[in-house]
Amino acid sequence: MVGVLEFLGDQPLILLGLLIALGSAAGRLGIGGVSLGPVAVLFVAIALTALGTTYDVTLEVPELLGSMGLALFAFATGILAGPSFFTTLRSAWQVVLAVAGILILAAGAGAVVGRSLGLNSEAIAGAFAGAVNNTPALAAAGGTPQATVGYATAYLYGVVAMLFVTGLAVSRGERDRDTPAEITDLTVRVEGDSSVSVADLRHRHGDRLTFSRIAHGAHTPPEPVLEDTRVGPGDLVTVVGPREEVEACCRELGHASSHDLTRDRSSLDFRRITISDPRLAGRRVGDLDRDLGRRFDAGITRVRRGDVDFVATPDLMLQLGDRVRVVAPPETIGEVSRELGDSSRGLTDVNPVALGAGFALGLGLGQVAVPVPGFGSVMVGAAAGTLLVGLVMGRLGRVGRVATTLPHTAASVMVELGLLVFLAYAGTRAGSQIITAFTDGEVLNLLVTGAVVTTTVGIGIYTVMRWGFKVGRIRLAGIVAGSHTQPALLAFANARTGHDPRVALGYALVYPAAMVVKIILAQLLVVL
Repeated sequence: MVGVLEFLGDQPLILLGLLIALGSAAGRLGIGGVSLGPVAVLFVAIALTALGTTYDVTLEVPELLGSMGLALFAFATGILAGPSFFTTLRSAWQVVLAVAGILILAAGAGAVVGRSLGLNSEAIAGAFAGAVNNTPALAAAGGTPQATVGYATAYLYGVVAMLFVTGLAVSRGERDRDTPAEITDLTVRVEGDSSVSVADLRHRHGDRLTFSRIAHGAHTPPEPVLEDTRVGPGDLVTVVGPREEVEACCRELGHASSHDLTRDRSSLDFRRITISDPRLAGRRVGDLDRDLGRRFDAGITRVRRGDVDFVATPDLMLQLGDRVRVVAPPETIGEVSRELGDSSRGLTDVNPVALGAGFALGLGLGQVAVPVPGFGSVMVGAAAGTLLVGLVMGRLGRVGRVATTLPHTAASVMVELGLLVFLAYAGTRAGSQIITAFTDGEVLNLLVTGAVVTTTVGIGIYTVMRWGFKVGRIRLAGIVAGSHTQPALLAFANARTGHDPRVALGYALVYPAAMVVKIILAQLLVVL
């Protein structure tokens, strides 16, 4: 046993691979239908490192690898959440303020309990950093031996308790108030005495609809719908969008027809085509639609990103790897396919220019010192810096002729890879200190202090978000993970929800603010 441990101690890359393999295998084991998923890598790393400590063998994944994994994870998460983040932030800034308030309340509760138990400021600050699973906060607290022991003592409860809260969030039943509506299509027979443009119809229904085919009577062949197309009495038109919106449009125009235009593929056909040409990344559907309509009499009706379907509204920004449903005459659909690329490589092209530039900019931003009056300066750190840059690049889509985003599939792979590496690193870091923490005389006091902080954060976030802001269960799980700035929670929520994009959106919404607030609070706890 000692020989094996010593070998792993001398070969950190082999240790990293072993931890990822064993942890991932353990994460697939389910108890009562519940499995840990990738987060099991963290616990396997803690256990194996603690075992090595009992034999005086140091097992450690290099800090450089851990930092790179965390930065890669944060950047790719930002890329995935960027297209929706800023839109959501405008309507949910109150959520960010609420998370900051709950963290302040938790820090205050920890300070009161810690003082009453006789702990000094450094130990309290370390316990706070461990309770909220935030290593930069530990660094901000000075990283002294007392702070480090407090961090290690509170860390494990912080992970386990918040895993419970995250699991509670995603298991509140199948119905979710912000579940994306099912996309459907319906052929509508137009009644009435006047005509209306499809642009006006789309605007009336909040730009949530699109129109794929129109026929001027049941016995005439269907034609593609262009931006200036008008529908009038007796026309048949195929409406695409969320079911409730489609039904509302049907009632407005006339009634559902028994004649389904989508079945007639003689004059208009449809095909799923992958966006793989880099020129198209970051372009909006409306711009591309006008070009395809002018050149090929074609139009885009749906966009599939990952496992989620979107209505092809004019403002929707396309990403490499998106699969679009194109309606076009049979003789031109092949040309449309060549125009869009339609290569499986589009799903995995990592866009190295955007990846390298975003990574460097994010790491550089993390090193910028932000002055805080009365407390010196604070650096947001590599994780928050790369996340912020990823959010901006994902939102922009392109700058001039340069695409700034990554394919959804490639970004998802980077999220998981970076996360696994970081979890292995974090586990070896905590496991090497856990024995010291549990043999220290103050361990119980530190554990109680940390538990108060974690419990306050967990109950506060869950209660305020669920009943105060009426957040849906999937996004709530992401907010819990983001407020705790814990990638392991994100991995758990992703595993439980099949990588639902609302998890990443909730995580990215609160993560930057939570990171900065925790760093400032840790510094405050040291000086108070």
